[in-house]
Amino acid sequence: MASKILVITEKPSSARKIAHALDDSGTPKIAKHGKINFYTSNQGVDELVIVSAVGHIYSIDQIGDGWTYPIFNIRWVPAYTIDKRLQYTKPYLDAIIGLSKNVDSYVSACDFDQEGSLIAYNIIKHGIGEKALNNSKRMIFSTLTSKELKDSWNSLKPSLDYSIIAAGKTRHEADWLFGINLTRALTLATSQFLVYNKVLSIGRVQGPTLKFVYDQENMIQCFVPTPFWRIISETEIEGHVYTLEYEKLRIERESHAKEVVEACKGKIGIVTKIQIEKKYTEPPPPFNLGDLQSEAYRHFKISPTKTLEMAEKLYLEAYISYPRTDSNKISSSINIKEILKNLSKNNNYRKESNELLAEKRYKPKQGKGDDPAHPAIHPTGLTPKKLQPGEAQIYDIIVKRFLASLSNPMIQIKNEITINVNSHTFYLAGIITEEPGWTRLYQPYYKTRDKQLPEIILGQKIQITKLKSRREYTNPPPHYNPLSLTRKMEQQKIGTKSTRSNIIDTLYQRGYIKGKKISITRLGEATIETLEKHCPEIINISLTRHLEKKLELIELGKIEPLEVFNELVETLKPILKKFRENEIKIGNELAEAINEIEKELSSTSCIICPRDKMTNSVFCTLHNEAYKNLEEAFQSWRYALGYNWLDYLEKIKKISGTGETTKQVIKHILARNPP
Repeated sequence: MASKILVITEKPSSARKIAHALDDSGTPKIAKHGKINFYTSNQGVDELVIVSAVGHIYSIDQIGDGWTYPIFNIRWVPAYTIDKRLQYTKPYLDAIIGLSKNVDSYVSACDFDQEGSLIAYNIIKHGIGEKALNNSKRMIFSTLTSKELKDSWNSLKPSLDYSIIAAGKTRHEADWLFGINLTRALTLATSQFLVYNKVLSIGRVQGPTLKFVYDQENMIQCFVPTPFWRIISETEIEGHVYTLEYEKLRIERESHAKEVVEACKGKIGIVTKIQIEKKYTEPPPPFNLGDLQSEAYRHFKISPTKTLEMAEKLYLEAYISYPRTDSNKISSSINIKEILKNLSKNNNYRKESNELLAEKRYKPKQGKGDDPAHPAIHPTGLTPKKLQPGEAQIYDIIVKRFLASLSNPMIQIKNEITINVNSHTFYLAGIITEEPGWTRLYQPYYKTRDKQLPEIILGQKIQITKLKSRREYTNPPPHYNPLSLTRKMEQQKIGTKSTRSNIIDTLYQRGYIKGKKISITRLGEATIETLEKHCPEIINISLTRHLEKKLELIELGKIEPLEVFNELVETLKPILKKFRENEIKIGNELAEAINEIEKELSSTSCIICPRDKMTNSVFCTLHNEAYKNLEEAFQSWRYALGYNWLDYLEKIKKISGTGETTKQVIKHILARNPP
């Protein structure tokens, strides 16, 4: 019997892909509901109406009026009703509701994760009607290739993925309750002492993350370098100079270092041991999201947020699998042979793919990371038509990592020569790559560092040609960068693979942190110190980590979401009560810190922000720092470049990046230096 089925996707591009894949002829009909495109596909006797959402169309709102706290009574409402910036979501919601009339059943074809599952659930429950949930199914896929979409349709799950929905819903509600209550508490406390229109936010994950930066900054500032000594030594064999390594890499006392130099200087060493071994380095597994972000930052200096953004574009074009995954594994159900055949049609990967096909290497190296929803990130085999430079880099490293994971181990010959010099031991080490294995397929992202040694025999005499001690100092811990801070959050099990980089972006936007080498601002410092004194629970990682464990149990179906929600409310109540009791102190301390910032800025007035608008004040330091660096460069280039904005901007990019602050400062400089 023929049925009319409404298929809801997460994004317009995925609706188009699914419509073409599921239509028997591959040419679905396209029409409009209002301004929104939708598709009609024929699937056997069934008629599929495929329409897209545009991310989250429903948001959380408080029940009742008033900009106050605490707030615990909430409801889910259309996002456009509470945020004017989300008005663009209304036509999509109207289209889905309009097209749901006279439909026999519903299918969620959103991304298979907490966010995607929740998007479809909210639309069906709140937009179409709760009864529709009883007649809703789930389409699960990891790539947007036609074959996988057809396979997914032929194996529809008979109901929505309610445990994943429950975990996503509870996470959103928890983050909203923490964020709205603590942000209002901070802002209202500060507003009692000064007119400050900028929101002071803090959140369940945001607070502990800012505390990581604060603690790291303290360790750096309090670090006292400790001296130590190294023995620097060389030998010359057959006209080539080689570095020798002393048995102790670090000597704590200068007198001991001098004793070694005096004992060995001018002496002849004797080779007492020659150790030769083969070293096998297994290929790396395919990427999960964290590993991809790490490699992209290391090789291209692309931020974690931009890496995810570019990977999602590649996924929506069906060039790679779903990127929001923790998995380093690819299951046997994925047709590796077919992917290699398709990659062999791409000139960039033809040679490597054909080699792997010839060797029948269809089993990738499996990593430790696991994700029940999605496999490791891998190419689908489709050849991209045209990619932007950053997207091309991300695609290339994903493909080459995938190819490398299918290859042989790298084999190296490692030599270690032990040399006795007047009862002191030195080492001469060398390594030669015998078989590059997987590293050949992962170029240029892996560099071997071979070091060839001459032929040496036991008992051979080795002349020490250079020998001295050198004082060095211990280094402070490094500043976090966006990647290492993301990794810290991952290690501490706070946030999710999808949200961590966004939380760091929020800390930048709030003016709490600054710089690629992340340091905490005076505002961020004051926020942490004030909360640590009066409400330490807010920035305590254990509270956030505890909730993350509960969310995992919800997704596994081992605990009821209402139980977690009620526990959260009971946890927040005493925190907010304590905050209210200390509101005057908290507000006063934050106001004093903000006034300090203002006084410092007033001595060097901002070149961008109007002085009567404190809303921009936390960014004035950035503006003035950029101005100081760029003005000198401008004056040296202005005549040669003839005030050419584009030429100037290109030069500036090389020393200052391309952020909004830089652009604002450049415009200001040009305005002040007319032709």
